Amino acid sequence: MPRDGPAIRAVLFDLGGTLVDYHDFGHWTELAHRCFVPADEEQMAHGFFEVERETDTRERIGQVEFWRRTLERASERPVDAPTATRFTELLKQRPGFFRLYSDTRRCLDHLKAEGRRMAVVSNSSSEAHVRQILHSTGILPFFERVVSSGTEGVEKPDPEIFRRAVDRLKIPAGDALYVGNLAFTDAVAAHEAGLRSLWLNRAGTGFGRDPPEITSLLEVPLWVRQLESGR
Repeated sequence: MPRDGPAIRAVLFDLGGTLVDYHDFGHWTELAHRCFVPADEEQMAHGFFEVERETDTRERIGQVEFWRRTLERASERPVDAPTATRFTELLKQRPGFFRLYSDTRRCLDHLKAEGRRMAVVSNSSSEAHVRQILHSTGILPFFERVVSSGTEGVEKPDPEIFRRAVDRLKIPAGDALYVGNLAFTDAVAAHEAGLRSLWLNRAGTGFGRDPPEITSLLEVPLWVRQLESGR
């Protein structure tokens, strides 16, 4: 079948919030209480997602500041930096909570059956940590390359981390599609690096076009074929 668009030779994914669910609001609420920050699970979830959206910009903030703002939003009271630092220290004392989203494996199976190469590009502590998560959730064999900001010394939305990924796959950036759950940090940034991109907004409508928005990973194989057909 002739193609009107470029071949999509590889699909690259973000990790947390895209392939795996790491949101452990119950545990995070317990840790907040240990830091004398009053909040319940619903408030924690609301605060987390609000701050995540608000900080999805070119300017990055550190982990402590992210959690300071989240705790402040969840508790509706001022939270200082030492409290947020204590919270992040407690977070590190227990291994992370990760589980596959229900659409992850089916998406990967579809892409593998079509002969698509796959990789992960993640803002994370290290490549070894990302590989451990992929292994524990049973999907590591799908991925040819894993690129982590902690190992690379550069993080999304810097275009360089996407360029390193496609360079290691030895393909042009335009032959790769990137999928992530953050509109700017993932989808816009990947597009600026020359890749095709999709914004996975599980709580959205799927009608967004700048960047292109999907609501499930099951839409990815369809988009790949559409891009190759020039639509």
